[in-house]
Amino acid sequence: MATGGFVLWPAIDLREGRCVRLVQGDPDRQTVFGEDPVAMARHWVRAGAQALHVVDLDGAFAGAPRQLELLGAIAAAVPVPVQFGGGLRSERDVAAALEAGAARVVVGTRALEAGFLVALRQRWGGERIVAGLDARGDHLAIAGWRQQSSVDLMEAAGLVLGAGIELAVFTQVERDGLLGGPDLPRIRALAATGLGVVASGGVSSAEDLRALVALAPLGVRGAIVGRALYDGRLTLDQALAAAGA
Repeated sequence: MATGGFVLWPAIDLREGRCVRLVQGDPDRQTVFGEDPVAMARHWVRAGAQALHVVDLDGAFAGAPRQLELLGAIAAAVPVPVQFGGGLRSERDVAAALEAGAARVVVGTRALEAGFLVALRQRWGGERIVAGLDARGDHLAIAGWRQQSSVDLMEAAGLVLGAGIELAVFTQVERDGLLGGPDLPRIRALAATGLGVVASGGVSSAEDLRALVALAPLGVRGAIVGRALYDGRLTLDQALAAAGA
């Protein structure tokens, strides 16, 4: 799997079979960027993407994956790793996502359950299981970001590491889709726990990516970029150059 070094992950968010972007995870603040997510996946790979981050928004809201067939079509269409999340709250659903073609999966709502993460790691290995740590401020947002947990971000990092999971996708919900820059202080603090971090939320420029690459020695492993690429304010060539790809 091409995940060594700092990896740039163009995002493909799926809702009702289309490629969309939300603002702060709000389903009422949606922009449709494509009717054919498979064609979008091919587009990003032709442009140089070495990995893709696919999110099943329907699954995140429903609590179980809804776009596995589309995940399979995307994974079959491109020769790069596909990281997949959204509604993966049982071993059966994780198995289905991996069987559909995901190279690795992101588990969010149940990432606070150490026993669940341990069971996943024992069955599939730590390389294929990633914790999804989504936060508003210092506390986690769960259930498709519609519920606020009382668990602190740093506490969550300890729980994840204790379960033997070494990588997390960290999304600052308050910045997602707003292009205001990544939450560098919290990303730095999260990486300082020893957890590998893929940063998500707020990336809007090559400068933002270079700031994240500068944190690679601390354990920042990559960045997920969405709206900035779709809006055209950042080309994939620029993003890959800034990421050192």
